[in-house]
Formats: sequence, C-alpha cells, structure tokens
Amino acid sequence: METWRRVRRSWQGRVAVEGASMAPTVWPGDWLLADPEAYRRRLPRVGELVLVADPRLASRLLVKRVAAIDPHGKLEVRGDAAASTDSRVFGSVDPASLEGRPWFRYWPVRRIGRLR
Repeated sequence: METWRRVRRSWQGRVAVEGASMAPTVWPGDWLLADPEAYRRRLPRVGELVLVADPRLASRLLVKRVAAIDPHGKLEVRGDAAASTDSRVFGSVDPASLEGRPWFRYWPVRRIGRLR
C-alpha cells in the first residue's frame, strides 16, 4: 500500500480514506464529512485539517494537517504518521487548492465523531 494519504470523492462533502498517512487521526476505510466552504473566507490555522488537491495529480484529494503558513500565505501540510508524502516531498500548497475541511467521521460506526 502506498504511504501517502489518499482520499476519493464519493459525493460532495464526503470522502473515503484510502491511505494511512494521517493515522491515528483517520485510518483507511474511514468515511469523512468535509465542509467545502470552511476556507473560502479565511486561511486555515496551523494544526487544522485540510482537504487539498494533490499537487502531483489534481484529481486526487489528500487529507493533511497544516504545519505552517509561510510569509506568502502558502501552506505547509503534513501527515500525522511518520510515513507521509506531504509538503516535505511536494512543497507548500496554494490555499486556492483547498477543497474543504474534514470535520466528522461517520464510518465505521465504532469510530464516529468529530475530527481534530
């Protein structure tokens, strides 16, 4: 299995997790709700989760955590797991590439709850 964090869109506002780079926050097989409007009016804060288009393949979405914001407003994003393909590999991302904020896990049932 690839080490980077992948998600695929199922329908608007919902994503299915396919990679383990955000473990233990989210795991492969988790289904998340994302707020597509969360970052339309403001930049995310350091520590917040983001749903971002993969800079290497824009049709693929990644769930990452904002690690830093540079002076030009670009975001450094990282996975929670040590094995993560993130800004250390592909560089900082433009806030315009954000697709939303993952905020709630609704599957599997035993792990339902808000994401932090």
